[in-house]
Amino acid sequence: MDGSYLKSQQLVPYCYPHDNRSCLREIRSSAVYGMLYILSALSVMLTVVGNLLVVISVSHFKQLHTPSNLLVLSLAATDFLIGIFLMPFNISKIIENCWYFGDRFCFFIALADYTLTSVSISNLIFIAIDRYVAICDPLLYSAKITVPIVQLIIIRDCQGFYAESWVLMEFIIMFLIPCAVMASLYSKIFLVARRHLKIINSVNQHICTKELHQNKRPKNSERKAAKTLGIVISVYFICWVPFYTCKIIYTYTTLRVPNVFFNILVWLIYFNSGMNPIIYALFYPWFKKSVKLIYNFWYFIMSLV
Repeated sequence: MDGSYLKSQQLVPYCYPHDNRSCLREIRSSAVYGMLYILSALSVMLTVVGNLLVVISVSHFKQLHTPSNLLVLSLAATDFLIGIFLMPFNISKIIENCWYFGDRFCFFIALADYTLTSVSISNLIFIAIDRYVAICDPLLYSAKITVPIVQLIIIRDCQGFYAESWVLMEFIIMFLIPCAVMASLYSKIFLVARRHLKIINSVNQHICTKELHQNKRPKNSERKAAKTLGIVISVYFICWVPFYTCKIIYTYTTLRVPNVFFNILVWLIYFNSGMNPIIYALFYPWFKKSVKLIYNFWYFIMSLV
């Protein structure tokens, strides 16, 4: 009797074999495990290295110390911390369906997750406000949106807080309201930019001087920055909307989302943290130049070793 019980215990894939109250492990082939961990390692490396390059670029090169770029720096620092502290442990939990790091560390990860998510969404809101003022009221922008002001905003933002909340309240406060604010601001930015473009085109039909061409450059750069950061926020929406939708459905209805599908949505959230440096590389010339300089310096140092 005891022998058959022990044998059945060994056959059941508990996370902790000697505790039948623990969760069941995911049983996969070695090839699948290997592929999942390789993909996880690559995604973590992309997130950490990519955002670290953004942090070094903006913090090291003084010509990049603009209010807009400081907000980009803050967002990159947040995504870097997500790659360091959250992704390795939570991805391991997704793959194994087990948590092996203890209750205290679980609380720390939950606290870090909540705090970094709050900081990330706050950064995106401030970026939207920054672009709105820069495009819609450029005279006010140069007077009010200064580097010290943005630094103060970032410091207050990074203090964070933690409190237990209901799923619906979390959805409204952490996602719905910020998304509504950002969507409203970028809609106004789009309308103002289109109106400016019509004015410029009408003026170009009568006047075509070098002075006009020079005056267009700052506005063009502001619009390009708004477009790039608008893409960043759009990617954020795409990655987070499915997750919160499933979370609301699971919590407030009788429908049950398959565990595999929910895990894919969690992966999609972490994928968002690694996407921003790729967007910067595609649309920001200063980021390409900074990465090239950093690479050349690193190559020079390694050649001396």
